[in-house]
Amino acid sequence: MNRAALEAALARGPVARVAVAETRGSVPREAGAEMRVWDGGFDGTIGGGALEWRALALARETLADGRTRVERMPLGPALAQCCGGAVTLVVERLKAMPPDPWLRRVEGDRPAPSAPFEGLRDGWMRETARVPARALWVWGAGHVGRALVAVVAPLPDLAVTWIDVAEDRFPDRIPEGVARLVAADPPRLMARAPEDAEHLVLTHSHEIDLALCHAALARGFRACGLIGSATKWARFRSRLRALGHGDDAIARIACPIGDPALGKHPQAIAVGVAAALLSRQSAAAAQPEGSAA
Repeated sequence: MNRAALEAALARGPVARVAVAETRGSVPREAGAEMRVWDGGFDGTIGGGALEWRALALARETLADGRTRVERMPLGPALAQCCGGAVTLVVERLKAMPPDPWLRRVEGDRPAPSAPFEGLRDGWMRETARVPARALWVWGAGHVGRALVAVVAPLPDLAVTWIDVAEDRFPDRIPEGVARLVAADPPRLMARAPEDAEHLVLTHSHEIDLALCHAALARGFRACGLIGSATKWARFRSRLRALGHGDDAIARIACPIGDPALGKHPQAIAVGVAAALLSRQSAAAAQPEGSAA
């Protein structure tokens, strides 16, 4: 359950929340995917296409009558989708934030299961708040920073922290779930970042960028990327060596960020960065349990 997104939706009024409770076979999204529907709008996605159109219709019915709905749909026979699997949707009308964990009966009158579970079982639904597994710190709110945060903020399992030197450097609207920090001296803030955070350094100042790279190398990180040209990176490598960092450590910083083949437009850089983030996530998920990262 994405509590931040649900809280933002509830600020607009009553919400019909659609959750994928169970899946079988090939389906557009995994169990736990959700969307939130209110009078005049919605956010989130359970996979698009005919399934999502059906979910929107169910949500609007639930908004109108307040009745919880549990819908089991084989995607081929019911919706003419070629995925071949089946999904169970739970649609509920909410006017306030639910507790965490959230256990409630959604169908039938059987007693709640005694053993711990997550999802749908015996007519009962239990969910806990989803805690992002990865910390992403974005340093700089210029054109590239804005494009990048807009692209990566909706990605699952990312907790995005966005830093710059003044409030007026940020856009008027910050994407939901993004933590904004204002720091007159950003490198001093590096000590607050988790040691396994991923950093993207793209401030308005080369001196701040260098100080952030120096601070990140001292702090430790899962990954670190720096925006810049080959000339900038050559100078940074030399200056980081002079600051006492070895070549192997410096080489852990990726410069440039994104995919140069996509071009230098801010949105193109953002797409390349998002692809790299997702690739690292997939590689980590495929790694055998207990092996070195």
